[in-house]
Amino acid sequence: MKRRTGQDRSITSTWKPATQAIRGGTARSEWGETSEALFLTSGYAYDCAGDAAARFAGEQQGMTYSRLQNPTVEMLEQRIALLEGAEACRTTASGMAAMTAALLCQLQAGDHLVGGRAAFGSCRWLTDTLLPKFGIATTVVDARDPQAFVDAVRPETKVFFFETPANPTMDVVDLQAVCDIARERGITTVVDNAFATPALQRPMEFGADVVAYSATKMMDGQGRVLAGAICGTQDWIDNTLLPFTRNTGPTLSAFNAWVVLKGLETLDLRIRRQSENSVRVGTFLQGRVARVNHPGLASHPQHDLAMRQMDAAGPIFSLEVDGGRAQAHALLDALELVDISNNIGDSRSLMTHPASTTHAGVSEETRAEMGIGEGMLRLNVGLEDADDVIADLDQALRRAGL
Repeated sequence: MKRRTGQDRSITSTWKPATQAIRGGTARSEWGETSEALFLTSGYAYDCAGDAAARFAGEQQGMTYSRLQNPTVEMLEQRIALLEGAEACRTTASGMAAMTAALLCQLQAGDHLVGGRAAFGSCRWLTDTLLPKFGIATTVVDARDPQAFVDAVRPETKVFFFETPANPTMDVVDLQAVCDIARERGITTVVDNAFATPALQRPMEFGADVVAYSATKMMDGQGRVLAGAICGTQDWIDNTLLPFTRNTGPTLSAFNAWVVLKGLETLDLRIRRQSENSVRVGTFLQGRVARVNHPGLASHPQHDLAMRQMDAAGPIFSLEVDGGRAQAHALLDALELVDISNNIGDSRSLMTHPASTTHAGVSEETRAEMGIGEGMLRLNVGLEDADDVIADLDQALRRAGL
């Protein structure tokens, strides 16, 4: 009986993204299951000792150990690669495992990295604290200005690393300009695309070499599991990234991979609806608070660039109140529908105070450099009715004196 596995890349690569999100990478067992199978196994058996030796030598196809390969995880990797338009993908246990592996696998003592100033707190810890411990110099620049990358380049510069849109300031990086600068100089670009996902933005179309994700966010989309992903060329994945992940073991569990596979099936529907909701909520907030940082609104200084690079602005943006931490916390405490949570990409609306949560681990001076003030709040707009989210924010703003 014929089994349609979906493994023929010449066929799957021609599918539209919505089809790839449902069927890309699917491999069926002899049972012919329609939903991807969950393979909960750490190891694999061989028919003979010669087969085991051949697999470890790379002379025979097949699984050897789930730190390296797992059928469920492999399906997710192939699906993300198809959505990204990448030759290959490797997954990791979390988004930060992906960011760490994407950098450390290609940097060594004496190298230099140029990073965007506005970034997730743990990403700034990587560039500011971890990499220098290994003798890797870093320069942080305002990534909104492509010339800043040019000015920061040294002979030993190996990597440009940045987020767009950035967390939580929503700074937008000109992907084409910065990737062109890197390529002309033989520098590898690593782009954190977690806020957009390949459903809204595909950095490789602008020349990015490596795209990394916290799949915990929109790809899962329902706040269930941790996961990360790194996309690149087959050669880079196999010969630069894989030796690092094989031997350090930031492995994604089969169960978490299966959950993210299910999340990808609805990613396009969710993120577009949430993007529409976020524009409505952001529009409401304009005039009620000191500032709204939303790339989907004309008031954002990089709105035109964002809309050239992205299919929609996504569900996440930040806002600022004049009353500092006290007023920001008062607004959070007054919420009745929206949850106080530092997660993003969830189907539920969530709000957090970056200075005291996601970016509490960086110094006050660094937060100021990044543009994160005590009055900043980050909002993830979910799939609830936008009018209900607006009503909750309205009453919370009033109770917070806004």
